[in-house]
Amino acid sequence: MTQREPGLLGQTVVLIGGSAGIGLETARLARAEGADVVLTGRKPERLEQAALDVGARSTAAFDATDAAALKRFFDELPGPIDHVLVTGPGPSYVPLLEMDANQVRGELGDHVVLGLDVARNAAPKMRPGGTLLLMGGTGGRRISRQLGLASAATAVLPAFTAALALELAPVRVNLIAAGFVDTPLSASYFSADGLEARRDELRAMLPIGRVVGPADVAALAVHLMTNSAVTGATYDVDGGQQFVS
Repeated sequence: MTQREPGLLGQTVVLIGGSAGIGLETARLARAEGADVVLTGRKPERLEQAALDVGARSTAAFDATDAAALKRFFDELPGPIDHVLVTGPGPSYVPLLEMDANQVRGELGDHVVLGLDVARNAAPKMRPGGTLLLMGGTGGRRISRQLGLASAATAVLPAFTAALALELAPVRVNLIAAGFVDTPLSASYFSADGLEARRDELRAMLPIGRVVGPADVAALAVHLMTNSAVTGATYDVDGGQQFVS
């Protein structure tokens, strides 16, 4: 048997939202594949602990939705870099008639605007064939009163990703569409009892027989970083949730 060379050896991965959940798990797996990782997040203390956990090269604490702060981060980041994963902001499940104009603009535009701002600032430092990975959801394929505008907000992302892939080439752009993932962000939408009830429901309902975790999404993210033939695509990781909900 021959030993496999790590898939990201000598490469640099930037995690926008890398202090917890999917971002942190992706950083951990990228490190195992030989990459240097740079973590960003809003909370300095949690970011520092995450950096120690995975052996990050560096960290930066700022709000990624602040366009000026995001630009400053990339301007000051030593290049070149290879891959960027953007997680968050999470959806808000507010009834449509209770939303004001600013909430509607934010819900519909936050993911697109953040993805575009990251692309604009990261691209000059990215090596050809690198990857920009965006996070979306499978909820955009069905409509319900409970989801509010979340369905519309996620539905726009596959077309946005494909268009951005043409703009950024030869940097690749792909979208990960997740269902329920057992992260601190998902837990924040439930009470303790409600969260456990949701987990039990998913274990019984999903074809895979278990709840999707951040490591499942991280495995897909790292695969998309290493597979240089993939761009403009949307990949689902929801355990079959969209087919049985």
